[in-house]
Amino acid sequence: MRSLAARIGVAFAALSLAILIGTGGALFLALRTLHTEAEDARLTDLADGLAGRARQLISDGSRPREVLEALAADVPADVVVTFRTAEGRLVRLGDGGPVAPVDADPSSTAGAISHGSAVDVAGRPLRYALVAVRVQAATGNARAVIVSTPDVAGDLAVRDVLRTLPVVVLVLLLVGVPIGWLLWRSVARPLRTLASATARVPAGDAPPLPLAGPTEVRELTEHFNAMTIELDRRRREETDLLQNLRHDLRTPLTVIGGFAQALGDGTATGPEATHAAEAIAEEADRLGRMLEELDTADAAALGALHPEVLDARDVVTETVARFAPTAQAAGVGLGAAVERDAPLLFAADRVAVDRILANLVENALAAVAAGGSIRVSAAPDAAPSSARIRRPGRGTARPPAVLLAVTDDGPGFPPGTRDRVFERFFRADPSRSGAGSGLGLSIVRDLARAHGGDAWAEDVGPHGGRVVVRLPAVPGTRTGTGPDEPGGGPQARSGSPDQAARMPDPAGDANAT
Repeated sequence: MRSLAARIGVAFAALSLAILIGTGGALFLALRTLHTEAEDARLTDLADGLAGRARQLISDGSRPREVLEALAADVPADVVVTFRTAEGRLVRLGDGGPVAPVDADPSSTAGAISHGSAVDVAGRPLRYALVAVRVQAATGNARAVIVSTPDVAGDLAVRDVLRTLPVVVLVLLLVGVPIGWLLWRSVARPLRTLASATARVPAGDAPPLPLAGPTEVRELTEHFNAMTIELDRRRREETDLLQNLRHDLRTPLTVIGGFAQALGDGTATGPEATHAAEAIAEEADRLGRMLEELDTADAAALGALHPEVLDARDVVTETVARFAPTAQAAGVGLGAAVERDAPLLFAADRVAVDRILANLVENALAAVAAGGSIRVSAAPDAAPSSARIRRPGRGTARPPAVLLAVTDDGPGFPPGTRDRVFERFFRADPSRSGAGSGLGLSIVRDLARAHGGDAWAEDVGPHGGRVVVRLPAVPGTRTGTGPDEPGGGPQARSGSPDQAARMPDPAGDANAT
């Protein structure tokens, strides 16, 4: 019974059998009671009539045998009449038929009627009715007429039940079979459609399925549709990732191969050989950094973090000090802007936070030309509830958090790229890519989400760009990375004017350090 149809059929058959047994048992009890009551009423009426005539005969001086013989003409063939004498002796009409051995007097009052069940000497069940005819004042014993008949109420009830059950079976078939078929169709057809679509998932051509069937099947279909959408999105991301990775690997490998060949065949000698060796080392270092950043991205996806209490002021100040020589060598101004009076404590992995700010500063240095400026800022998350960062628990108060941002006065983000700059290997513009691996902002977002926060990019006027990272004061659960997951998608990454207004001015402010 592996098929759903067979299981529904077996369940229907078992239910029908239970209904038949229950209905048959209830009918049997009810019909047996009705037959018993009808038999008791018949015997009572017969005994009452016979007792009236017996009183008249006894008054005329007739003996018990004579009384019974006089009453014989009014007795049906299936009924036996027994006369009980004042001494308790039973005198039966005729030689055959069952006798009801009623030993106790039903009452000391003449004319009292009783009925019940008994067993004759052969062990057969009987129904009887007893009517007291006359009571002796001296002994209190009553003469009585007893009529009895075999108890066939159970047999009659079985006969009636057997006549009724075919009608019950017919009703069950007329009602139950269509219900079972509709149930099978409403469940089996959507499941078969789902199974057929599931077989097409590996090929990547499984279309969204319409919602049909009961609630449980609809929920399963909804989950399947969500899974296929997510798989399609992941496939597209993997395709883009492989294309970008192929592109980023081809250039350094071409350089390494070309200079290595020049060194090998003696084309590059003297200063040219030194230049070739330096180029090979530089490209090999670039490949090494790319692999290191891929490892970091994978570690962020796994959420291997060790949170500790950090002060955003210290983190920003140390980041600026670490990159000051590099910025100075590039002719770029690098400064910090933090709010002195606001609480800026938060819990995060120190190594991850340093990596976030380092990637943002390196990305800004690659975009800003000589003479430009970069500001690293920190501020409490004071955005109102209308801010566009999606978060769990809509309609509830936003948990406290710290906003870390790196703002530059470079060319900004090209139109339509702010939501894609966090994709792995995505290059918004060559002026912002430099010699990087294309993984920097992707790692920033993954690390932020691993802390329960998020990251988004925005343009600042009149020109320039800003990347903002929101880190909760208390580490939260990882937010989603897909556009349909909490914390994911363009809406979560694009920030809002309210938040931008609350970040320190990139040009410096009164509280800047």
